[in-house]
Amino acid sequence: MIHQNNYKDYVVLKIFFLVNIMLLGLYANSSFILNDSGLLDPRAKDKITQIGQEVKQKLNINIYVDLKGTNGIDMDLPRSQRIKLTREKDKEILKKVKPNYIVLVLALQQMYANILLPKEYKNLIDKNDILDGYVVPLLASHDKNKLSAKASAAVLNGYAQIADSLAEQKGIKLKSSIGSQGKIASTIWKMFMYSVVLFGIVAYFIIILRERKYKNQGNN
Repeated sequence: MIHQNNYKDYVVLKIFFLVNIMLLGLYANSSFILNDSGLLDPRAKDKITQIGQEVKQKLNINIYVDLKGTNGIDMDLPRSQRIKLTREKDKEILKKVKPNYIVLVLALQQMYANILLPKEYKNLIDKNDILDGYVVPLLASHDKNKLSAKASAAVLNGYAQIADSLAEQKGIKLKSSIGSQGKIASTIWKMFMYSVVLFGIVAYFIIILRERKYKNQGNN
C-alpha cells in the first residue's frame, strides 16, 4: 500500500513537472524580446508582445527586438573592423530566432540601429524609412527624457511600424496597431529638422549680408 502511494506521488510530480515545462516553452515561444538590457518599459514590452503575437498569428512572421546598451564593440577601433564585428554580432543574434523572422536591432552606445530580415522580406518593408523616420529620431532627440524612455519609445515605434508595413502589404488590419501615433512622432521630428535647416540657411545669409555691409563701410 505504501509502495502504491509512493508511485502515485511520483506520477503526480512527474505530470506537474511536464506541465511546467510545457508552460515555460509556451511562454518562451511568445516572447519576441531577445534582449532589452533593462531599458524597455513594462508597458512597451506588453504592447510589443501583443503586436508580435497578432503578426505571428495572422502573417506567420516573427518580429523580434534585440536592444542593448552596448554590444561590446570598441568605438575606437577602425571603421572597417567595427563593421566586421557588427556583422558577426548580427549573425549571433540570428542564431536565436525562428524562421520567418524580422529583427529590430539597437546598440545604443555604438549608435547602431538595423533591421535584420531574409531576402524574401526586403520588398515587404522599407527598413531605411522605418529606421530614419520612426526609430533614430526618438533616440537622437535632445530632451529631458531618460534614456530608457527614449529607448522604449523608439523600439515600440519601430516595431509597430514594421508590423503595420507588413500588414499593409498583405492587406490585413491589425487590432494591436498603434495607428498614427508613430507617424505623428516622425512628422514632428521632420518638421523640427526642416526648421533647423531653414534657420541655418537664414542665419548664413544674414552673416553674409552683415560681412558685406561691414566691408562696404570700411571701404567708405
